[in-house]
Amino acid sequence: MRTVLISGGGIAGPALAFWLRRHGFAVTVVERGPGVRPGGQAVDVRGVALDVIERMGLLEEARRVRTRMRGMSVLDPEGKEIDRSTEVALSSGRLDSDDIELLREDLVRMVFERTRGDVEYLFGDTITALDEDGTGVRVDFGRAPSRTFDLVVGADGLHSTVRRLAFGPEERFAHHLGSYLSVFSADNFLGLEDWQVWLRDGDIGFGIMAVRDNTELRVAFGFESGPLARDAGALRRIITERLASLRWEGPRLAEAARNAPDFYCDAMAQIRMDRWSQGRVALLGDAGYCPSPLSGQGTSLALVGAHVLADCLAQAPDDHTAAYTRYEERMRPFVALNQSLATENPGGPAGEGSVERAKNALSLDG
Repeated sequence: MRTVLISGGGIAGPALAFWLRRHGFAVTVVERGPGVRPGGQAVDVRGVALDVIERMGLLEEARRVRTRMRGMSVLDPEGKEIDRSTEVALSSGRLDSDDIELLREDLVRMVFERTRGDVEYLFGDTITALDEDGTGVRVDFGRAPSRTFDLVVGADGLHSTVRRLAFGPEERFAHHLGSYLSVFSADNFLGLEDWQVWLRDGDIGFGIMAVRDNTELRVAFGFESGPLARDAGALRRIITERLASLRWEGPRLAEAARNAPDFYCDAMAQIRMDRWSQGRVALLGDAGYCPSPLSGQGTSLALVGAHVLADCLAQAPDDHTAAYTRYEERMRPFVALNQSLATENPGGPAGEGSVERAKNALSLDG
């Protein structure tokens, strides 16, 4: 039985593990975190990605736990409502769409539960070295003993360890898009009910939505900036200071960011590479072609990429070079269209026609 090591326990990695097990591969997933990670923004499953989760048997569950926004308000810097809609939400698009918006942590949990019975998970560990020869890839871990696998897939995000070890430093592939995004949770001190609010004040802005039966807020805060050092403590301080400067609810938002156990902040950036494979190692999702949250398509790319990569490996189980080549041929046009959503209109959402073309521009059975 062919063995595959996947680095990354978010959405892309476990989704690939699901499909590879279906095709008879033995799969191990290594994840740096101590378990399935909580937190994160609401994510969208759109177009062909809906077909993927339906084939995984997750569509009905995803519909049950989806966000159920009634609408949104747009506020001025003082907190006065200047626009509202009960037809469209900035986080997800048209409210009558077949697309599904759900919390990232819910989708991660769903895919993990579908794979935990027949996939080996190594939590609290990471890859430290890759050494490929003619028969496999010897992998050194931070904690577990070294092992050899037939194939290795990096599904470990924007700051992929596998990409760095197999392809080189991140700076060669990361393209900063001029801003940062922070996401964190808070008690629903605003009293929102299936509603979201959006506010922009100069070069900073945020969206807040009620989740978990309106008991919790999920805050997505963005600000314009050139590249900053990847220092979690410093980034949290920057966020709290900028939130505190807001004229509307600044102090309470700053306090929530300061104390949030699920605080996240990272650059809006894309990963662009000439190839996604090197020998027996391949990249999936954000590790190889992060479109940035500005595209709204990162989750869909991860789900679709996982299905396509597994399908290509199943069609050529003894020829990884041919499988990886076919994976890139099928995915690259889809990735290009989706990455363009984040760059064609940097100051706002992409046009509806562009989104429709991007989210459906691939056949799962190609």
